[in-house]
Amino acid sequence: MRDFKDKGLSERLQNAARAKQALVQKLRERPLADDPAILQRKAERAAIVAAREARASAKALEEKGRAEQAARESEERALQAMRQAEEDELRRAQLEAEQKVARDARYAARKKRKG
Repeated sequence: MRDFKDKGLSERLQNAARAKQALVQKLRERPLADDPAILQRKAERAAIVAAREARASAKALEEKGRAEQAARESEERALQAMRQAEEDELRRAQLEAEQKVARDARYAARKKRKG
């Protein structure tokens, strides 16, 4: 739908020139790189980045510590399992030896009775 007012070419060119002038003015009003507010924002951003990196490195160290702790605990459990297996084997051998001695004593008693 067209406007009620039929704008001519000159009016459209003037509107385009005003819009362009407004953009140029907006860019001119932008603070310079050495403005204290800009420098302060840059410093704050740098501090945020540094803090983020520090947290990331601390997290990495913590995860590394957890992994090392888990490895130590796993190794301890393996050693404990080996010790337990050795103790079980030793108890089984002692029990077998005691049973053999008891069996030999029964056989000897039976031979003595019969013989």
